[in-house]
Amino acid sequence: MTNPLRLFALDVLDARLVPDSQDKINQTKRNAPPSRWRTPEFYFYYLVHIVCVPLMFWGAMSGSNENSRNYEVYSDKLEQGWMMGRKVDNSDAQYSGFRGKIPVLTSAIILHFILRKLSLAFKIPRISFDLGFAAIFLSALHGVSVLKIVAIYSINYSFTRYLPSKSGMISTWIFCIAILFLNEMYEGYKFGSLLPVLGVLDGYCGLLPRWDVNFNFSILRMISYNYDYYQSLATPTDIEKKQRDEKEISERDRIDIGPPKHEYNFLTYMSYLVYTPLYIAGPILTFNDYVYQSKHPLPSVNIKRTMLYGLRMLFCMLVMEWILHYMYVIALSNSHAWEGLSPFQISMVGFFNLKTIWLKLLIPWRLFRFWALLDKIDAPENMLRCMSDNYSASAFWRAWHRSFNRWTTRYLYIPLGGSNHAIRNMLAVFTFVAFWHDIQLRLLAWGWLITLFVVPEVAAKLLFPAKKWASSPLYRHMCALGAVANIYMMMIANLVGFAIGLDGVRDMIYDIFSTWSGIPYFIAISGVLFVGVQVMFEVRASEARRGINIRY
Repeated sequence: MTNPLRLFALDVLDARLVPDSQDKINQTKRNAPPSRWRTPEFYFYYLVHIVCVPLMFWGAMSGSNENSRNYEVYSDKLEQGWMMGRKVDNSDAQYSGFRGKIPVLTSAIILHFILRKLSLAFKIPRISFDLGFAAIFLSALHGVSVLKIVAIYSINYSFTRYLPSKSGMISTWIFCIAILFLNEMYEGYKFGSLLPVLGVLDGYCGLLPRWDVNFNFSILRMISYNYDYYQSLATPTDIEKKQRDEKEISERDRIDIGPPKHEYNFLTYMSYLVYTPLYIAGPILTFNDYVYQSKHPLPSVNIKRTMLYGLRMLFCMLVMEWILHYMYVIALSNSHAWEGLSPFQISMVGFFNLKTIWLKLLIPWRLFRFWALLDKIDAPENMLRCMSDNYSASAFWRAWHRSFNRWTTRYLYIPLGGSNHAIRNMLAVFTFVAFWHDIQLRLLAWGWLITLFVVPEVAAKLLFPAKKWASSPLYRHMCALGAVANIYMMMIANLVGFAIGLDGVRDMIYDIFSTWSGIPYFIAISGVLFVGVQVMFEVRASEARRGINIRY
């Protein structure tokens, strides 16, 4: 009988997290510290968790559900739910749109799976099938707006045909950033606004008329193709030759070494851009990796692991549904209905608001990655750790939307000079990331806050290097204090960027500290976070004792 905890194993989440050699496993084990799980210190930590975790749920529920004094302010944002006769907080437009289309997406996944099996039986080339299915899917999704999408794709492709490497990449970046701004300004370029006689074409725009909202992911794939193509000109060795020399190809080789030159053609380019399982929201797979996996499915992709991954995704969906039915934190936060709530209730409403943000991103990404896994394509997992298992600002951003982080590292951070100009390049990266998400002041503030909040951690690592200080009995506790500060900064940054904005965060902080009880509460909650961080440290140490070091 399979161990139920197997569902939460690291290799079920992403096989890339498990070391690919026994030597690496043994080396990590040798460097791992002894276990602290059964020490008096950690028995105290367990007691803190037993008391505080239920209180956290109570704080968010009592501050936001129908018994809250401000309930009438936001009750009109709630809908009738399906769980125990309760109402559901479906007021987040982004997740509400996805939630309402789950039946349609499920049907598309089943249809795609069946047709793929038939295409294999009839020996239809994979790229031909990908293009054919995508043409039907995108026509249903965006209607005649598919013509606009193909036009933008074609212009980007032309750079690789007519421009040399340096000017081609400069043109690619200028064009792609310009498209981000133009999409925002013109909201999808209605045919009627381009030419009145074409207005009749605006009559059918599909199930998702605002094609431009999700086009940001196409921007990343467009840049990936052009960069990979130009890099292949400078590195003549192709992946097929590498495979003839070695039995197995590492992920780095799949990404860095391009396929044969004839694979960089318009049809392969188009099949990569419109690959249906990953089209809407990713995760992001580089062009080189997509071409390789299309021809050589990875050994790590098997039916058992894929089904376990699917069950894990369903578990996350049920957790999200429970929160939406029992904690109306999104509606409350959007209404800024903090008046009369205690500092504890306000902070827990903010905390669980962040939980819903994390889940509303994790669930679509895992659904689309699950779809790709069914199709024998293994994209990187976007969310590696629970939101409550993060204490490092830099590690948090490597693990949050991980495929995008890897994309920015390969296509932006390293070309700009990498760690030689770390802070400058990080500022450039997060400025682009903010604009890529949405062209809004609060997201630009979010990007700059992230860069600012990473600086103290970088400085602390330089001032207190682990090689010199790790032997000190106080070092672990010093790190925990710094981690508590990191957690506060990450919470503030994400509330600004993705929840209630600068004004909302200012009001929330003011309401917490506007009474004398706010300061003692802040000290108490900092102590609880300190305990939580110590457990996070030990979780990573226990992974190291199993030979795993994922650095997130």
